Parts: sequence; structure tokens; C-alpha cells
Amino acid sequence: MRRLRLALFALFATGCNAYYNAWSPDDLMKSIPWFDHMIKSRMVSPYSRADVPRYTVPGTVPITGAEGDWSKEFLANNPTTADKLVNPTVAESTLVHGDTLFHTFCAVCHGDAGAGNGPVGRMIGALSLLTDKARNLSDGYLYSIIRYGRGLMPRYGDKVYRHEDRWAIVNYVRQLQRTAASTAVTAPPPLSPSAPPRP
Repeated sequence: MRRLRLALFALFATGCNAYYNAWSPDDLMKSIPWFDHMIKSRMVSPYSRADVPRYTVPGTVPITGAEGDWSKEFLANNPTTADKLVNPTVAESTLVHGDTLFHTFCAVCHGDAGAGNGPVGRMIGALSLLTDKARNLSDGYLYSIIRYGRGLMPRYGDKVYRHEDRWAIVNYVRQLQRTAASTAVTAPPPLSPSAPPRP
């Protein structure tokens, strides 16, 4: 019985080690010489020379054209850079995406229509996005609030990290504002208690 135990122990002890030191098909890659066409591949030594373009997988970290940072200025109540931002998107083409993003990140405080009456917004006093003051804010200002936050509004730049997505939210907020303004214009005035009933 003792010999059987020793044999099993030796088998398991060497078996684990043999598993990790076993030959792998990956070892063959080291023995294959370079083919002539490989040198033309754009993936070969992409960072070896400055004149070789650097290719990255779409949607990963940008290597050029990174967005600047104006957080200190904006959070110090200086909207100069924010107000100079130009919305590069075509509003109509982003409304569906903006609707999805707004209802994912914003409606919980600002409400479905932007009136500040979302389930959390009612408890913390979220501001309405439909006021004249909100309508008069520049697109860049709204974009900056999404990116950096302000007052009760937390920053969402780390959650809505693509600038196209932030602009889509701005476009959707503008759509909510237009809808609210047109509804207010076309709605009949409320009846006063002394007014005769309408026919």
C-alpha cells in the first residue's frame, strides 16, 4: 500500500511539472522564418520610426487630436472656452442615439422630458433643462457640464467618454427644449375661476 501511495505521489508530482513543460504548437512560430510579404505589413514595428503611421484598433486610445482640458477654467465659473466650442454633429442624425444616452444617464435626475422631475431629481432639487436660462446656455456649455459636472451635477465625462456621445445628448436636450417651447405656445391658457366656460 505504501508503494502504491508513493507511485501515485510521484505520478502527480511529475505530471504537473510535465504539463507545464510540455511542447506547444506555439513553439513552431519561433522556427518559421519571415516571409517576404510580412515586411509590408502595417503591423511590423509600428513605433520604430516617426514617419511610420501608428495604427490602432478603432475605438481605442487616440494618438492624435485628443480633446483639450478646460476643467479648471470651467469649474472656476469661467465659461470662455466652453462657449467657444462648436457642435460638430448634425443634430437630426444624433437624436435617436441622444435619446438613448439621455434616458440612460440623465433622466433619473432631469426626468424624461428634462423638467428636473426624475425620481432622484425630485429628492436633490435637480434643475429643469427647459427654463429660459437653460435655453440660453451655449451648446459648448452644456457639453462641458456633461463632461465636468457643476454644482449638484456630477461629472459624466468618465461615463459618456466619447465626445460624439456628449454632443448627441446636447442635441437631444435642445430637442426637448424645442418641444417644450412649442407645447407652451400651442397650449390654451388655463381658465380662471371667474371666466365663463368655453363652448
